[in-house]
Amino acid sequence: MGVCVIGAGLSGLAVAHALKDRGVEFVCLEKAPDVGGVWRQPEAGERGPGYLSLHLNTAKQLTGYTDFPMPESYPLYPRHSEVAAYLRSFARWAGVLDHVETRTEVVSVRADAEGLWTVVSRDADGAVASRRFEHVIVASGHHTEPALPDPLPPGSDSFAGTILHSLDYRDGSDFAGQRVVVVGLGASAVDIAADLSRHAGQTVLSVRRGLHIVPKQLFGMSVDEIAEAPWWNEMSFAEQRRFVEQALLVARGRLADYGLPEPDHPVFSSAVTISDEILSRIRHGAVTPKPAIASFEGSRVVFTDGTSVEADAVVYCTGFRMAFPFLPAGCPVGPDGSVELYKRIVPPDRRGLYFVGLVRPVGAITRLVEAQAQWVTGIVQREEELPPAEVMREEISTYLDGIARRYGRTGGASIQVDVGPYLGELREALRV
Repeated sequence: MGVCVIGAGLSGLAVAHALKDRGVEFVCLEKAPDVGGVWRQPEAGERGPGYLSLHLNTAKQLTGYTDFPMPESYPLYPRHSEVAAYLRSFARWAGVLDHVETRTEVVSVRADAEGLWTVVSRDADGAVASRRFEHVIVASGHHTEPALPDPLPPGSDSFAGTILHSLDYRDGSDFAGQRVVVVGLGASAVDIAADLSRHAGQTVLSVRRGLHIVPKQLFGMSVDEIAEAPWWNEMSFAEQRRFVEQALLVARGRLADYGLPEPDHPVFSSAVTISDEILSRIRHGAVTPKPAIASFEGSRVVFTDGTSVEADAVVYCTGFRMAFPFLPAGCPVGPDGSVELYKRIVPPDRRGLYFVGLVRPVGAITRLVEAQAQWVTGIVQREEELPPAEVMREEISTYLDGIARRYGRTGGASIQVDVGPYLGELREALRV
């Protein structure tokens, strides 16, 4: 019956490599025209999210696959086109391209009475196929459906300019001379604001809530290298937090001095934003910080402090909703919106179904998905045994309780992991 892998981005290719290397029969279904996931440049008529200025935020030596490093000619933080080319060359090197069916969208995945999984897919011509597999590995990521405020601020329906999501943003030159408001303070928001500031007539950054902005490097080390360093992982959590807070104070000072809201939470109690550019662009006057949008009035955007600006476009960089429309309802997202997976991989009541790459680390994800792929491959080959469902549910509950204490219980927080401890947990499971 074999294995079905869904998605041929960084995570899906790691799974494909692990399966191929161990002689497991599989097919990989990818709805895009090529491998590469979010790093692949969208074709005409496709939606993003690969905007042209997108670069890695993590060092190439940790973001590249262990058995196939990124080229020495690449910079430390390659641009998205280089990452896309690298992922395709990895797929070619690993010999998995023949296993990938591109332009093939998964419509449904359902278990049958015999414990097998029926995967229904549709190709580019609209032809529907139904196949049965013993195992299904979902590696389609969590940048699925664009999330906009619901409802949008009053007056949005009659706004004279354009309102779009970061998913539809391609290049700052598309907005040459325009007045643009960027909403958000996450990775895409600061990237897009910095990019726009080199082309637009005016760039405003609207920020509702303060987040910790961390430079890509501290003390000359990429922050993801720090996350995997032995000396870092020997520190207690309190020591790590104190270390970073002091380093940030030295590196950039207070965010309020840049006109940004100070975070209402300590570092590592929410996702951080990694950026070397945005604070510099603010200091150079190229980006103007503003608070949240209160309303739209004709061609004006009005902020909660009562100020307003004329705007030709508003780019909402407000993230994505995790969605798996091809899976049964409630899998893997529980009633409260939290992702419920044993070891962040296995839904306890659905044997033969796995998720790889559904984690959000502060640092590079590649070593994590490689370890996940190896662990799942061991289960597929029956070298690893899963515990009873009640044991898996207990592990999930303990994990989510810890997440709730640190981040609050939200869907996004439920996939947060600390690189060192999580990688150690997976590697320990592999040794066992």
